[in-house]
Amino acid sequence: MFGPQSKRDIALEWQAQFPMLRQSIHARRANLVVKFQDLYGFTVEGNVDDVNVLNEVREKVRQQGRVWWALEASKGANWYLKPQVPSISEGIGLKSSLKFSGFVNAITLKKLIRKGIPPVLRPKVWFSLSGAAKKKSTVPESYYNDLLKAVEGMDTPATRQIDHDLPRTFPGHPWLDTVEGHAALRRVLVAYSFRDSDVGYCQGLNYVAALLLLVMKTEEDAFWMLAVLLENVLVNDCYTNNLSGCHVEQRVFKDLLAKKCPRIASHLEALGFNVSLVATEWFLCLFSKSLPSETTLRVWDVLFYEGAKVLFHVALAIFKMNENELLLTHQVGDIISILQRTTHHLFDPDELLTVAFDEIGFMTTNTISKQRKKQETEVMKELDLRLRRLNSLNEK
Repeated sequence: MFGPQSKRDIALEWQAQFPMLRQSIHARRANLVVKFQDLYGFTVEGNVDDVNVLNEVREKVRQQGRVWWALEASKGANWYLKPQVPSISEGIGLKSSLKFSGFVNAITLKKLIRKGIPPVLRPKVWFSLSGAAKKKSTVPESYYNDLLKAVEGMDTPATRQIDHDLPRTFPGHPWLDTVEGHAALRRVLVAYSFRDSDVGYCQGLNYVAALLLLVMKTEEDAFWMLAVLLENVLVNDCYTNNLSGCHVEQRVFKDLLAKKCPRIASHLEALGFNVSLVATEWFLCLFSKSLPSETTLRVWDVLFYEGAKVLFHVALAIFKMNENELLLTHQVGDIISILQRTTHHLFDPDELLTVAFDEIGFMTTNTISKQRKKQETEVMKELDLRLRRLNSLNEK
């Protein structure tokens, strides 16, 4: 796959994917709003400064791509899936060398992923590192096609909601908002709704699956990425009927905000601002509706490797980056406007991820798990109380 000829072809494809965004004469003369298409076909609106940022980011992506290609050449195409194995002739210490080599590879890979996976390699790296490939290997090769045949023509609440949401999923996109794009997205979502009846279909999954389709290129790979995301990467019950998992995540986020950004948390509480007003969309759509697509995918690069705690890091970073402006607000609407404006123009993923991991600081999975367990108990009590009240009203 990575012979001299294929490398040349990949390099040409790589260059074609990253055209420089040229400013018009009028745009250069004034700070006007300009429109352009990003790498994944989305129409983006921004000013000249945004265009300059995107050009700088794309140059960094090219440079990062060269690092990945060098590793592919020196360590092998799937170097990130295995430790470097020293030769037997190197004598004693082979076992410890293997362990150390694996550790070094893991550290190298973590740093590389946080700096971004090249778009050309992204489908392969995601599929391998997320566990999607392993999950797919546990079922017959015909599983996805068999599932599609089994559900063809079936009518359920999930299929009806999916059909309702298709035209509203990234409207105006040159492929997603077409008959072909709607059909592909529908097949992925309907197939998964039958794979997991507890989840079925939840609004928000349409945006996630749509972006997976654009990255993975094939429906089947997008389906398995969706499966591993819901079944292994994210916490349970995020997309079930009562959204209990999503409620838990929002409460954990509120606790983390108080710990990591106490001044912001105190100010929001004084104004009566509930973080769910913005965090619900962030956690259900995994930032796909909020951030520019190329920034979202950089977040997903890390998400598929490091797990759901990444969502907390990013959400905290968005608040942290706007701390000074948020502290000057006097109304809830102003807070929402600031956060929406910021996220829609966050074209530099390095800026976001630097704040997310360097300034927010380290958060252990164990610490977050303890907070989740605590909040799960509270959420389930509240949901149970609501259910009892509802049943009581129905009886009357």
